[in-house]
Amino acid sequence: MTPTPSSFTSSTPPATLEALQRFIAVIAQLRNPDGGCPWDLAQTPQTLAPYVLEEAYEVVDALQSGSRQDIAEELGDLLLQVVLQSQIFSESGDFDLGDVARGITAKMIRRHPHVFGDTKADTPDQVHANWEQIKVAEKAATEDPNLLTPKLRRYARTLPPLTAAMKISQKAAKAGFEWETLAGVWEKFDEELGELHQALDHEPIENQEAELGDLLFTLLKVARWRGLDPVAALQGTNRRFIQRFERLEAAAERPLVEHRPEELEALWQKAKQAIIAESENR
Repeated sequence: MTPTPSSFTSSTPPATLEALQRFIAVIAQLRNPDGGCPWDLAQTPQTLAPYVLEEAYEVVDALQSGSRQDIAEELGDLLLQVVLQSQIFSESGDFDLGDVARGITAKMIRRHPHVFGDTKADTPDQVHANWEQIKVAEKAATEDPNLLTPKLRRYARTLPPLTAAMKISQKAAKAGFEWETLAGVWEKFDEELGELHQALDHEPIENQEAELGDLLFTLLKVARWRGLDPVAALQGTNRRFIQRFERLEAAAERPLVEHRPEELEALWQKAKQAIIAESENR
């Protein structure tokens, strides 16, 4: 028998529900004009927006580190942003946390007809295909399903620039806006690199930034052709740089600004080789 929303039974432990209720009450008190926190009372959805992104990235970092304690802590910080935003909107009568929960619950039921309906989906690929089909049907009520531009604009508005650029490139390619070979992409990269050099030497900064953006966008297309994740790639580079820089600082006998460039390069290479050797001996 297919389960229906009315037949759901909660498997959430009472202690967990109590903890959530207490947390919601704490946030409400922080926003209470009578004895609340001045900092929390001064916040708006807009001032808190950067924290939403920051906490989301910190959750991802914790997940990659594998530390269960860090993951739990960072998920808590992200939950804070959801509850605090909901509390602020509830104060103006727009919606509250219950509306948020009811909305996402309805979406999960609607997007999982193989669980809550009669649709068949036995593999992750089938589930994904159903999800996308339902999503398209939902958007058809407000967007022309034959137009890709509204979706691309939404990516540009709502996603971090690197992720948005990759999604835009993927969707455009799927619609047929694509080079025939990877060699064509590399030719475009060389063209954009030349235009960046020209802009850097002779054009105003807004043109320089435009050409830099074009070059980065083309490089992301190379990543898409080869099935590479540019976000993961850049995160890995950041981690490696910091790891090597830490070794460099530890090896330096005086402040870095007092070293000649060739001395810093020698320390950098030494740190790099030491890390590689350690990795090979594991």
